[in-house]
Amino acid sequence: MTSDQRPAKRGPYAKSAERRRSIIEAATEVFGSRGYKGGSLQDVADRIGLSQTGLLHYFPSKRDLLVAVLRHRDEITDTGPAESSGRDFAAILVDQAAFNESVPGLIELYTVLCGESVTDDYPARDYFVKRFDRVRREYAEELRTLAAAGRLRPGVDPARAAASIIALWDGIQLQWLLDNSIDMAACLRDYLDGIILPAPAKES
Repeated sequence: MTSDQRPAKRGPYAKSAERRRSIIEAATEVFGSRGYKGGSLQDVADRIGLSQTGLLHYFPSKRDLLVAVLRHRDEITDTGPAESSGRDFAAILVDQAAFNESVPGLIELYTVLCGESVTDDYPARDYFVKRFDRVRREYAEELRTLAAAGRLRPGVDPARAAASIIALWDGIQLQWLLDNSIDMAACLRDYLDGIILPAPAKES
């Protein structure tokens, strides 16, 4: 057996990474159902049969765990123009909205924590402020590119439209959590079709 064929060793680092992942997944469930303020570290520890002291070995504070949970959520669900790989901007957003229906727990987590972010002394307020600012800028730039190509309908302001896309998306997700008969992707597509002109047909 060559060195390339040998099975990877499972040492303490691998076990530590697995434990961190299980803690983050448990915290995602707790914070998603109870909110950051309502969910305790003990609630998280109890879900995976770990003591609170043991949990603090991996995440020194509840704030650290919250940040890890939000990063985990972004890795799975976040998207943006940087990930477009040349695909149509509107199609990327609609596909992402459709995908989000397959991860309801993460959508619930985002909705709950985002709502809490407007309260006093919320530890992840800065995360949401920066996230909204980044996404608005990315979407506005994509819409400006479409405008330069003659594909943005007359009178549409890219900056305002970017903010409106985010507001619509978050609002539709909230309604979908309460009534999953709502088609999030279709609602988003309807709005985008109203501001973005179809791409010109390619000549054969």
